Amino acid sequence: MMPIISQAASVDLQLDVEKTEAPINPMIYGQFIEHMGRCIYGGIWAEMLEDRKFYFPVTDEYDPYKALVDTDFPVVGASPWQVMGAAGSVSMISDDSFVGDHTPFIAEDSGIRQLDLSLVEGMGYEGYAWLKAKSGSAKVKITLKSEAGEVVSIDVKVGSKDYKKFEFEGKASASTEKAMLEIAAVEGDVFVGTASLMPADNIRGMRKDTLALLKELDAPVYRWPGGNFVSGYDFRDGIGDRDRRPPRKNPAWTGVEYNDFGTDEFIDFCQEIGTAPVIAANTGFGDHYSAAQWVEYCNASSKTIGGSWRKANGHKEPFNVKYWCVGNEMWGNWQLGYMHLDHYVLKHNRTADAMLEVDDSLVLIASGDIASRSKSLSDPEIERGWSEGLLQECADKMDLISEHFYSGRTPWTDQQREPLLDHVTRVKLFIRSICDQHRELQGKMEDLKDNMIPIAMDEWNYWHREYHYGELGCIYELQDALGIAEGFNEYYRQSDLVQMAYYAQTVNVIGAIKTTKTEAEFAATGLVLKMYRANYGDIPLTLADEYAPLDVAAALDEDGKVLTVSVVNPLKEESVVNLSLKGAKMAKNADVTWVTGDTKLAFNAPGKPRQVDEYESTAVDITEGLKVSALSCAIFRIALD
Repeated sequence: MMPIISQAASVDLQLDVEKTEAPINPMIYGQFIEHMGRCIYGGIWAEMLEDRKFYFPVTDEYDPYKALVDTDFPVVGASPWQVMGAAGSVSMISDDSFVGDHTPFIAEDSGIRQLDLSLVEGMGYEGYAWLKAKSGSAKVKITLKSEAGEVVSIDVKVGSKDYKKFEFEGKASASTEKAMLEIAAVEGDVFVGTASLMPADNIRGMRKDTLALLKELDAPVYRWPGGNFVSGYDFRDGIGDRDRRPPRKNPAWTGVEYNDFGTDEFIDFCQEIGTAPVIAANTGFGDHYSAAQWVEYCNASSKTIGGSWRKANGHKEPFNVKYWCVGNEMWGNWQLGYMHLDHYVLKHNRTADAMLEVDDSLVLIASGDIASRSKSLSDPEIERGWSEGLLQECADKMDLISEHFYSGRTPWTDQQREPLLDHVTRVKLFIRSICDQHRELQGKMEDLKDNMIPIAMDEWNYWHREYHYGELGCIYELQDALGIAEGFNEYYRQSDLVQMAYYAQTVNVIGAIKTTKTEAEFAATGLVLKMYRANYGDIPLTLADEYAPLDVAAALDEDGKVLTVSVVNPLKEESVVNLSLKGAKMAKNADVTWVTGDTKLAFNAPGKPRQVDEYESTAVDITEGLKVSALSCAIFRIALD
């Protein structure tokens, strides 16, 4: 560890442009999205209806919300559809269901409605319902309305031969959080296959406001669909006609997986925001054949089984997904399909072989964990680490090895606030510890010590309670943002070893972006992710010392024409970095971007003025040092001659 040379708010920083480290891989600015809470449904995906495919039976007892009932996104644990009419007038029919296990059957003079829908004044809304009469024909009324009146109301004549899709659209005259959608059988009995409602500005089913922030974030790579979720996920459920994809119980978390956002939607999402996809294959309950078939679906010709499905779903050309995770956290006993290390190394190798047989150009990421230990099944006296076992048995079947960590105010105990400086350094120290352990471990392995397997920090972040944005939707404060900034500085110091990192997660769920039903906003940490991605250099410079309580890092751009210096100042007073440079001449001024707020507890909330924000200033005089405001992280960009 480098010596700490100062405890003051003024430090001397000496740099040499000839003393450089390994280039920074831009993949460290990656993001992670998982099917849990309100990351995708309610965050990225624009669907407004809960349980639109009727996973839960519609009953006379209306009691849908089971947890987080005081938040904007309560957890639905029973049908969110309320019966309109006499008791017993709505029942669930299993025979020949439209999708899933059963379909609602509505008797004449009854109906169903969904409450608590949020509308924005002047916004258009579009929706549809798949309907079929029991016999002959039926008349159905579909209405979207609020306290201000009807947004749209249509009467449709429904036949009994086949389900038919009936579409509607309208514009809200006032904003409300208490709108409702009603589907009523006016004459005759009717089956409701499924329904949908989205704001008209959706982009192929995705929320326009969330996408706008994701484009600003500009992450180069996104990992999906999990996370713990993937170990119980069958990708085949998530392809084909969205309305016919079966709803499932979320295998790892609460709520329902609607299968509206599958492989095709993820690829479309990545193309829309200009990022590269990383898909995690299921090595929990999944098998090697299914993993290989998923690769076929994404990358193989239409003559293969998987490729033929892709073509049938409207995508003749392969998606060419390069990066694949072989499983997720298979070392954890909470993981679906968890197994002993001695067994899992066999499964990893078999799965990797099957995937590479489909496409030998894949970049594979193994499911590692440097901290986990496992006793040998053949000799209980022998114990080895999980990452150690993978590196010993599977190194030739991986390109990177994953590590995960979360830190913060211990999320499952009390909420006592720790000292600011301790909190801000948590993430940095986790990254350093993981890298130090890998350097020691791989340095002892004859086959790896001169050619180390790089790390993909698949999941990394702070994680706190309480949850305000659905499941795991915690608030991030300025002090968390400063810690994430120190994390990036540490990644730069480990640039030879860490080649990928995915901030977990992206929207709502421990996320860098928070949403309500109608608004989206950067959390404090999101502004830091955005700032570092947009402004930091490419080639780290060697720093001989540490400058606690400040955290300092420096880099050149790839042309060596611009010096970037990042400084995290967790103090309640301005700090000054007195900079001297060997090997090049610096300009006397700099462009500066910084993130700050009034207190360490400041945070942003959708639809409200920012308490934490990003600021920019150009041509700032630096002849008297790099001045960094209190409670801030800043990046200085200085031209070189």
